[in-house]
Amino acid sequence: MTNEDIRFSDLGVPAPMVDVLAQQGKETAFPIQADTLPDSLKGKDVLGRGRTGSGKTIAFAIPLAARLAANPRKRRAGRPRALVLAPTRELATQIDATLAPLAKAMGLNTTTIFGGVSQGRQVDALRGGVDVVVACPGRLADLMQQGHVQLDAIEVTVLDEADHMADMGFLPGVTKIMQATPEQGQRLLFSATLDNGVDKLVKKFLHNPVMHSVDDETSPVEAMTHHLFEVADADAKKDLVRTLASGTGRRILFMRTKHHAKRLAKQLSSQGIPAVDLQGNLSQGARERNLAKFSSGEALVLVATDVAARGVHVDHVELVVHVDPPTEHKAYLHRSGRTARAGSSGDVVTVTMPAERRDVAQMMRAAAIKVTPQQVTANSPAVAELVGEVAPVRHVAPEQPAQQQRQPKQRTNESDSAGGGRRRGRGGRSGGAAQPARTGSASGSSGAGRRGGRPAEAGAGASAGSAGGQRSAAASGGRRSGGSRRASSDTVRGGSAPVWSSEGGYAAGRGAGSESGGNRRGGSRRASRPAGSAR
Repeated sequence: MTNEDIRFSDLGVPAPMVDVLAQQGKETAFPIQADTLPDSLKGKDVLGRGRTGSGKTIAFAIPLAARLAANPRKRRAGRPRALVLAPTRELATQIDATLAPLAKAMGLNTTTIFGGVSQGRQVDALRGGVDVVVACPGRLADLMQQGHVQLDAIEVTVLDEADHMADMGFLPGVTKIMQATPEQGQRLLFSATLDNGVDKLVKKFLHNPVMHSVDDETSPVEAMTHHLFEVADADAKKDLVRTLASGTGRRILFMRTKHHAKRLAKQLSSQGIPAVDLQGNLSQGARERNLAKFSSGEALVLVATDVAARGVHVDHVELVVHVDPPTEHKAYLHRSGRTARAGSSGDVVTVTMPAERRDVAQMMRAAAIKVTPQQVTANSPAVAELVGEVAPVRHVAPEQPAQQQRQPKQRTNESDSAGGGRRRGRGGRSGGAAQPARTGSASGSSGAGRRGGRPAEAGAGASAGSAGGQRSAAASGGRRSGGSRRASSDTVRGGSAPVWSSEGGYAAGRGAGSESGGNRRGGSRRASRPAGSAR
């Protein structure tokens, strides 16, 4: 019997969860599910290695819910029984969307905890009693410090995308969180690779783990076809990208910077190709609305930075375009992994110019991708074949900037970063227009703002429905710390200086960390001190 023939009911999955999966059209297990479930359902610690889109969420959601349901207990305020740690808000939301129906079928409830939104809803959920918490490390550590949550009742702990948490600098925070959980609890760790300190987590916290390596990060996806299109100059690239975006199916275009992502989405929309952007300057509410437009098909194109490279799952994305080729092979693989997911097919195009030829070839070799470069224009037969039917011209209403959404002033004492809940002051003013106090920004600096201050950039996050329409989170402006004399953006633009990430760690200036913006604490005299300076 092959993995393709193994049904969930054959693996010992409780009947209520089998029924939920069947209603979703999932009756047979993916390889990583078929391999890990016999061990994880027995309560063993499991180390699962598999690439993004391989079905890891269901692989750990089933044993988690099964273990808690087998030993039902009364819910206690602030003491969850299971914890899932994820590196980004997007991924935390996706995990909860998959886990919640399975948990509900077993009489359990779940909640999400992450930055970028007011902590009020999260605190209320914890006070009311919750079985399973899906959390990002930064906000969870903050709520632990404030006394809103204790982890002494945790029976199952899951670390998902552990390699990405390592890449983002979260391992010290993850280690402290893991140390707060009971040593005898079951631990499940899923990662594409075991480098950058992930192996240390395994040795420290997993007890005689059973390892299942379905595939590693560089394993080729058979249903994914890679293309390398080389154009002569910038004008030819612009024409090619517009053509690649003009098909009838969903496609994601990856850019290197937030500014370029926003600009390209506007350009495409003005040309009748419905497009929305997903990048770190958007407020939480804007991210949710843009992702909802893309998921529903109102917008066929999502123009994104690397903030969407992990954790954003939308069904039937048929094409990923690396408009700006990434410099690192992991970024290429995770970007590309937005298509050809869960057995579906998809195409990946990398657009290059002659000056980028050597760097792209080196990156492709590191990713173990073999593809022959093609010299193309927007009218080349290879491009037309890939695009297929061209979508009719239509438009998507642009997202209104958060600065133009007039709201009443308000105060808050919510904290978004690790370090406890300080009293927040009034928001700054920009151009003489009164702005509300800002809450929920993953990248805003703490403390009282000043007039003329430029809001810090909003952090990452595109959860669907979890923010609950928090108006203050949608504003997502910057705050300054203590007696700050100057207000300026803390985001590192380019370079490699570390940046304070939205979920409580330092990350490299490029990639995911650069999307998160800066975060200041304490009584600094100048808000413009280097973003990498730690307190």
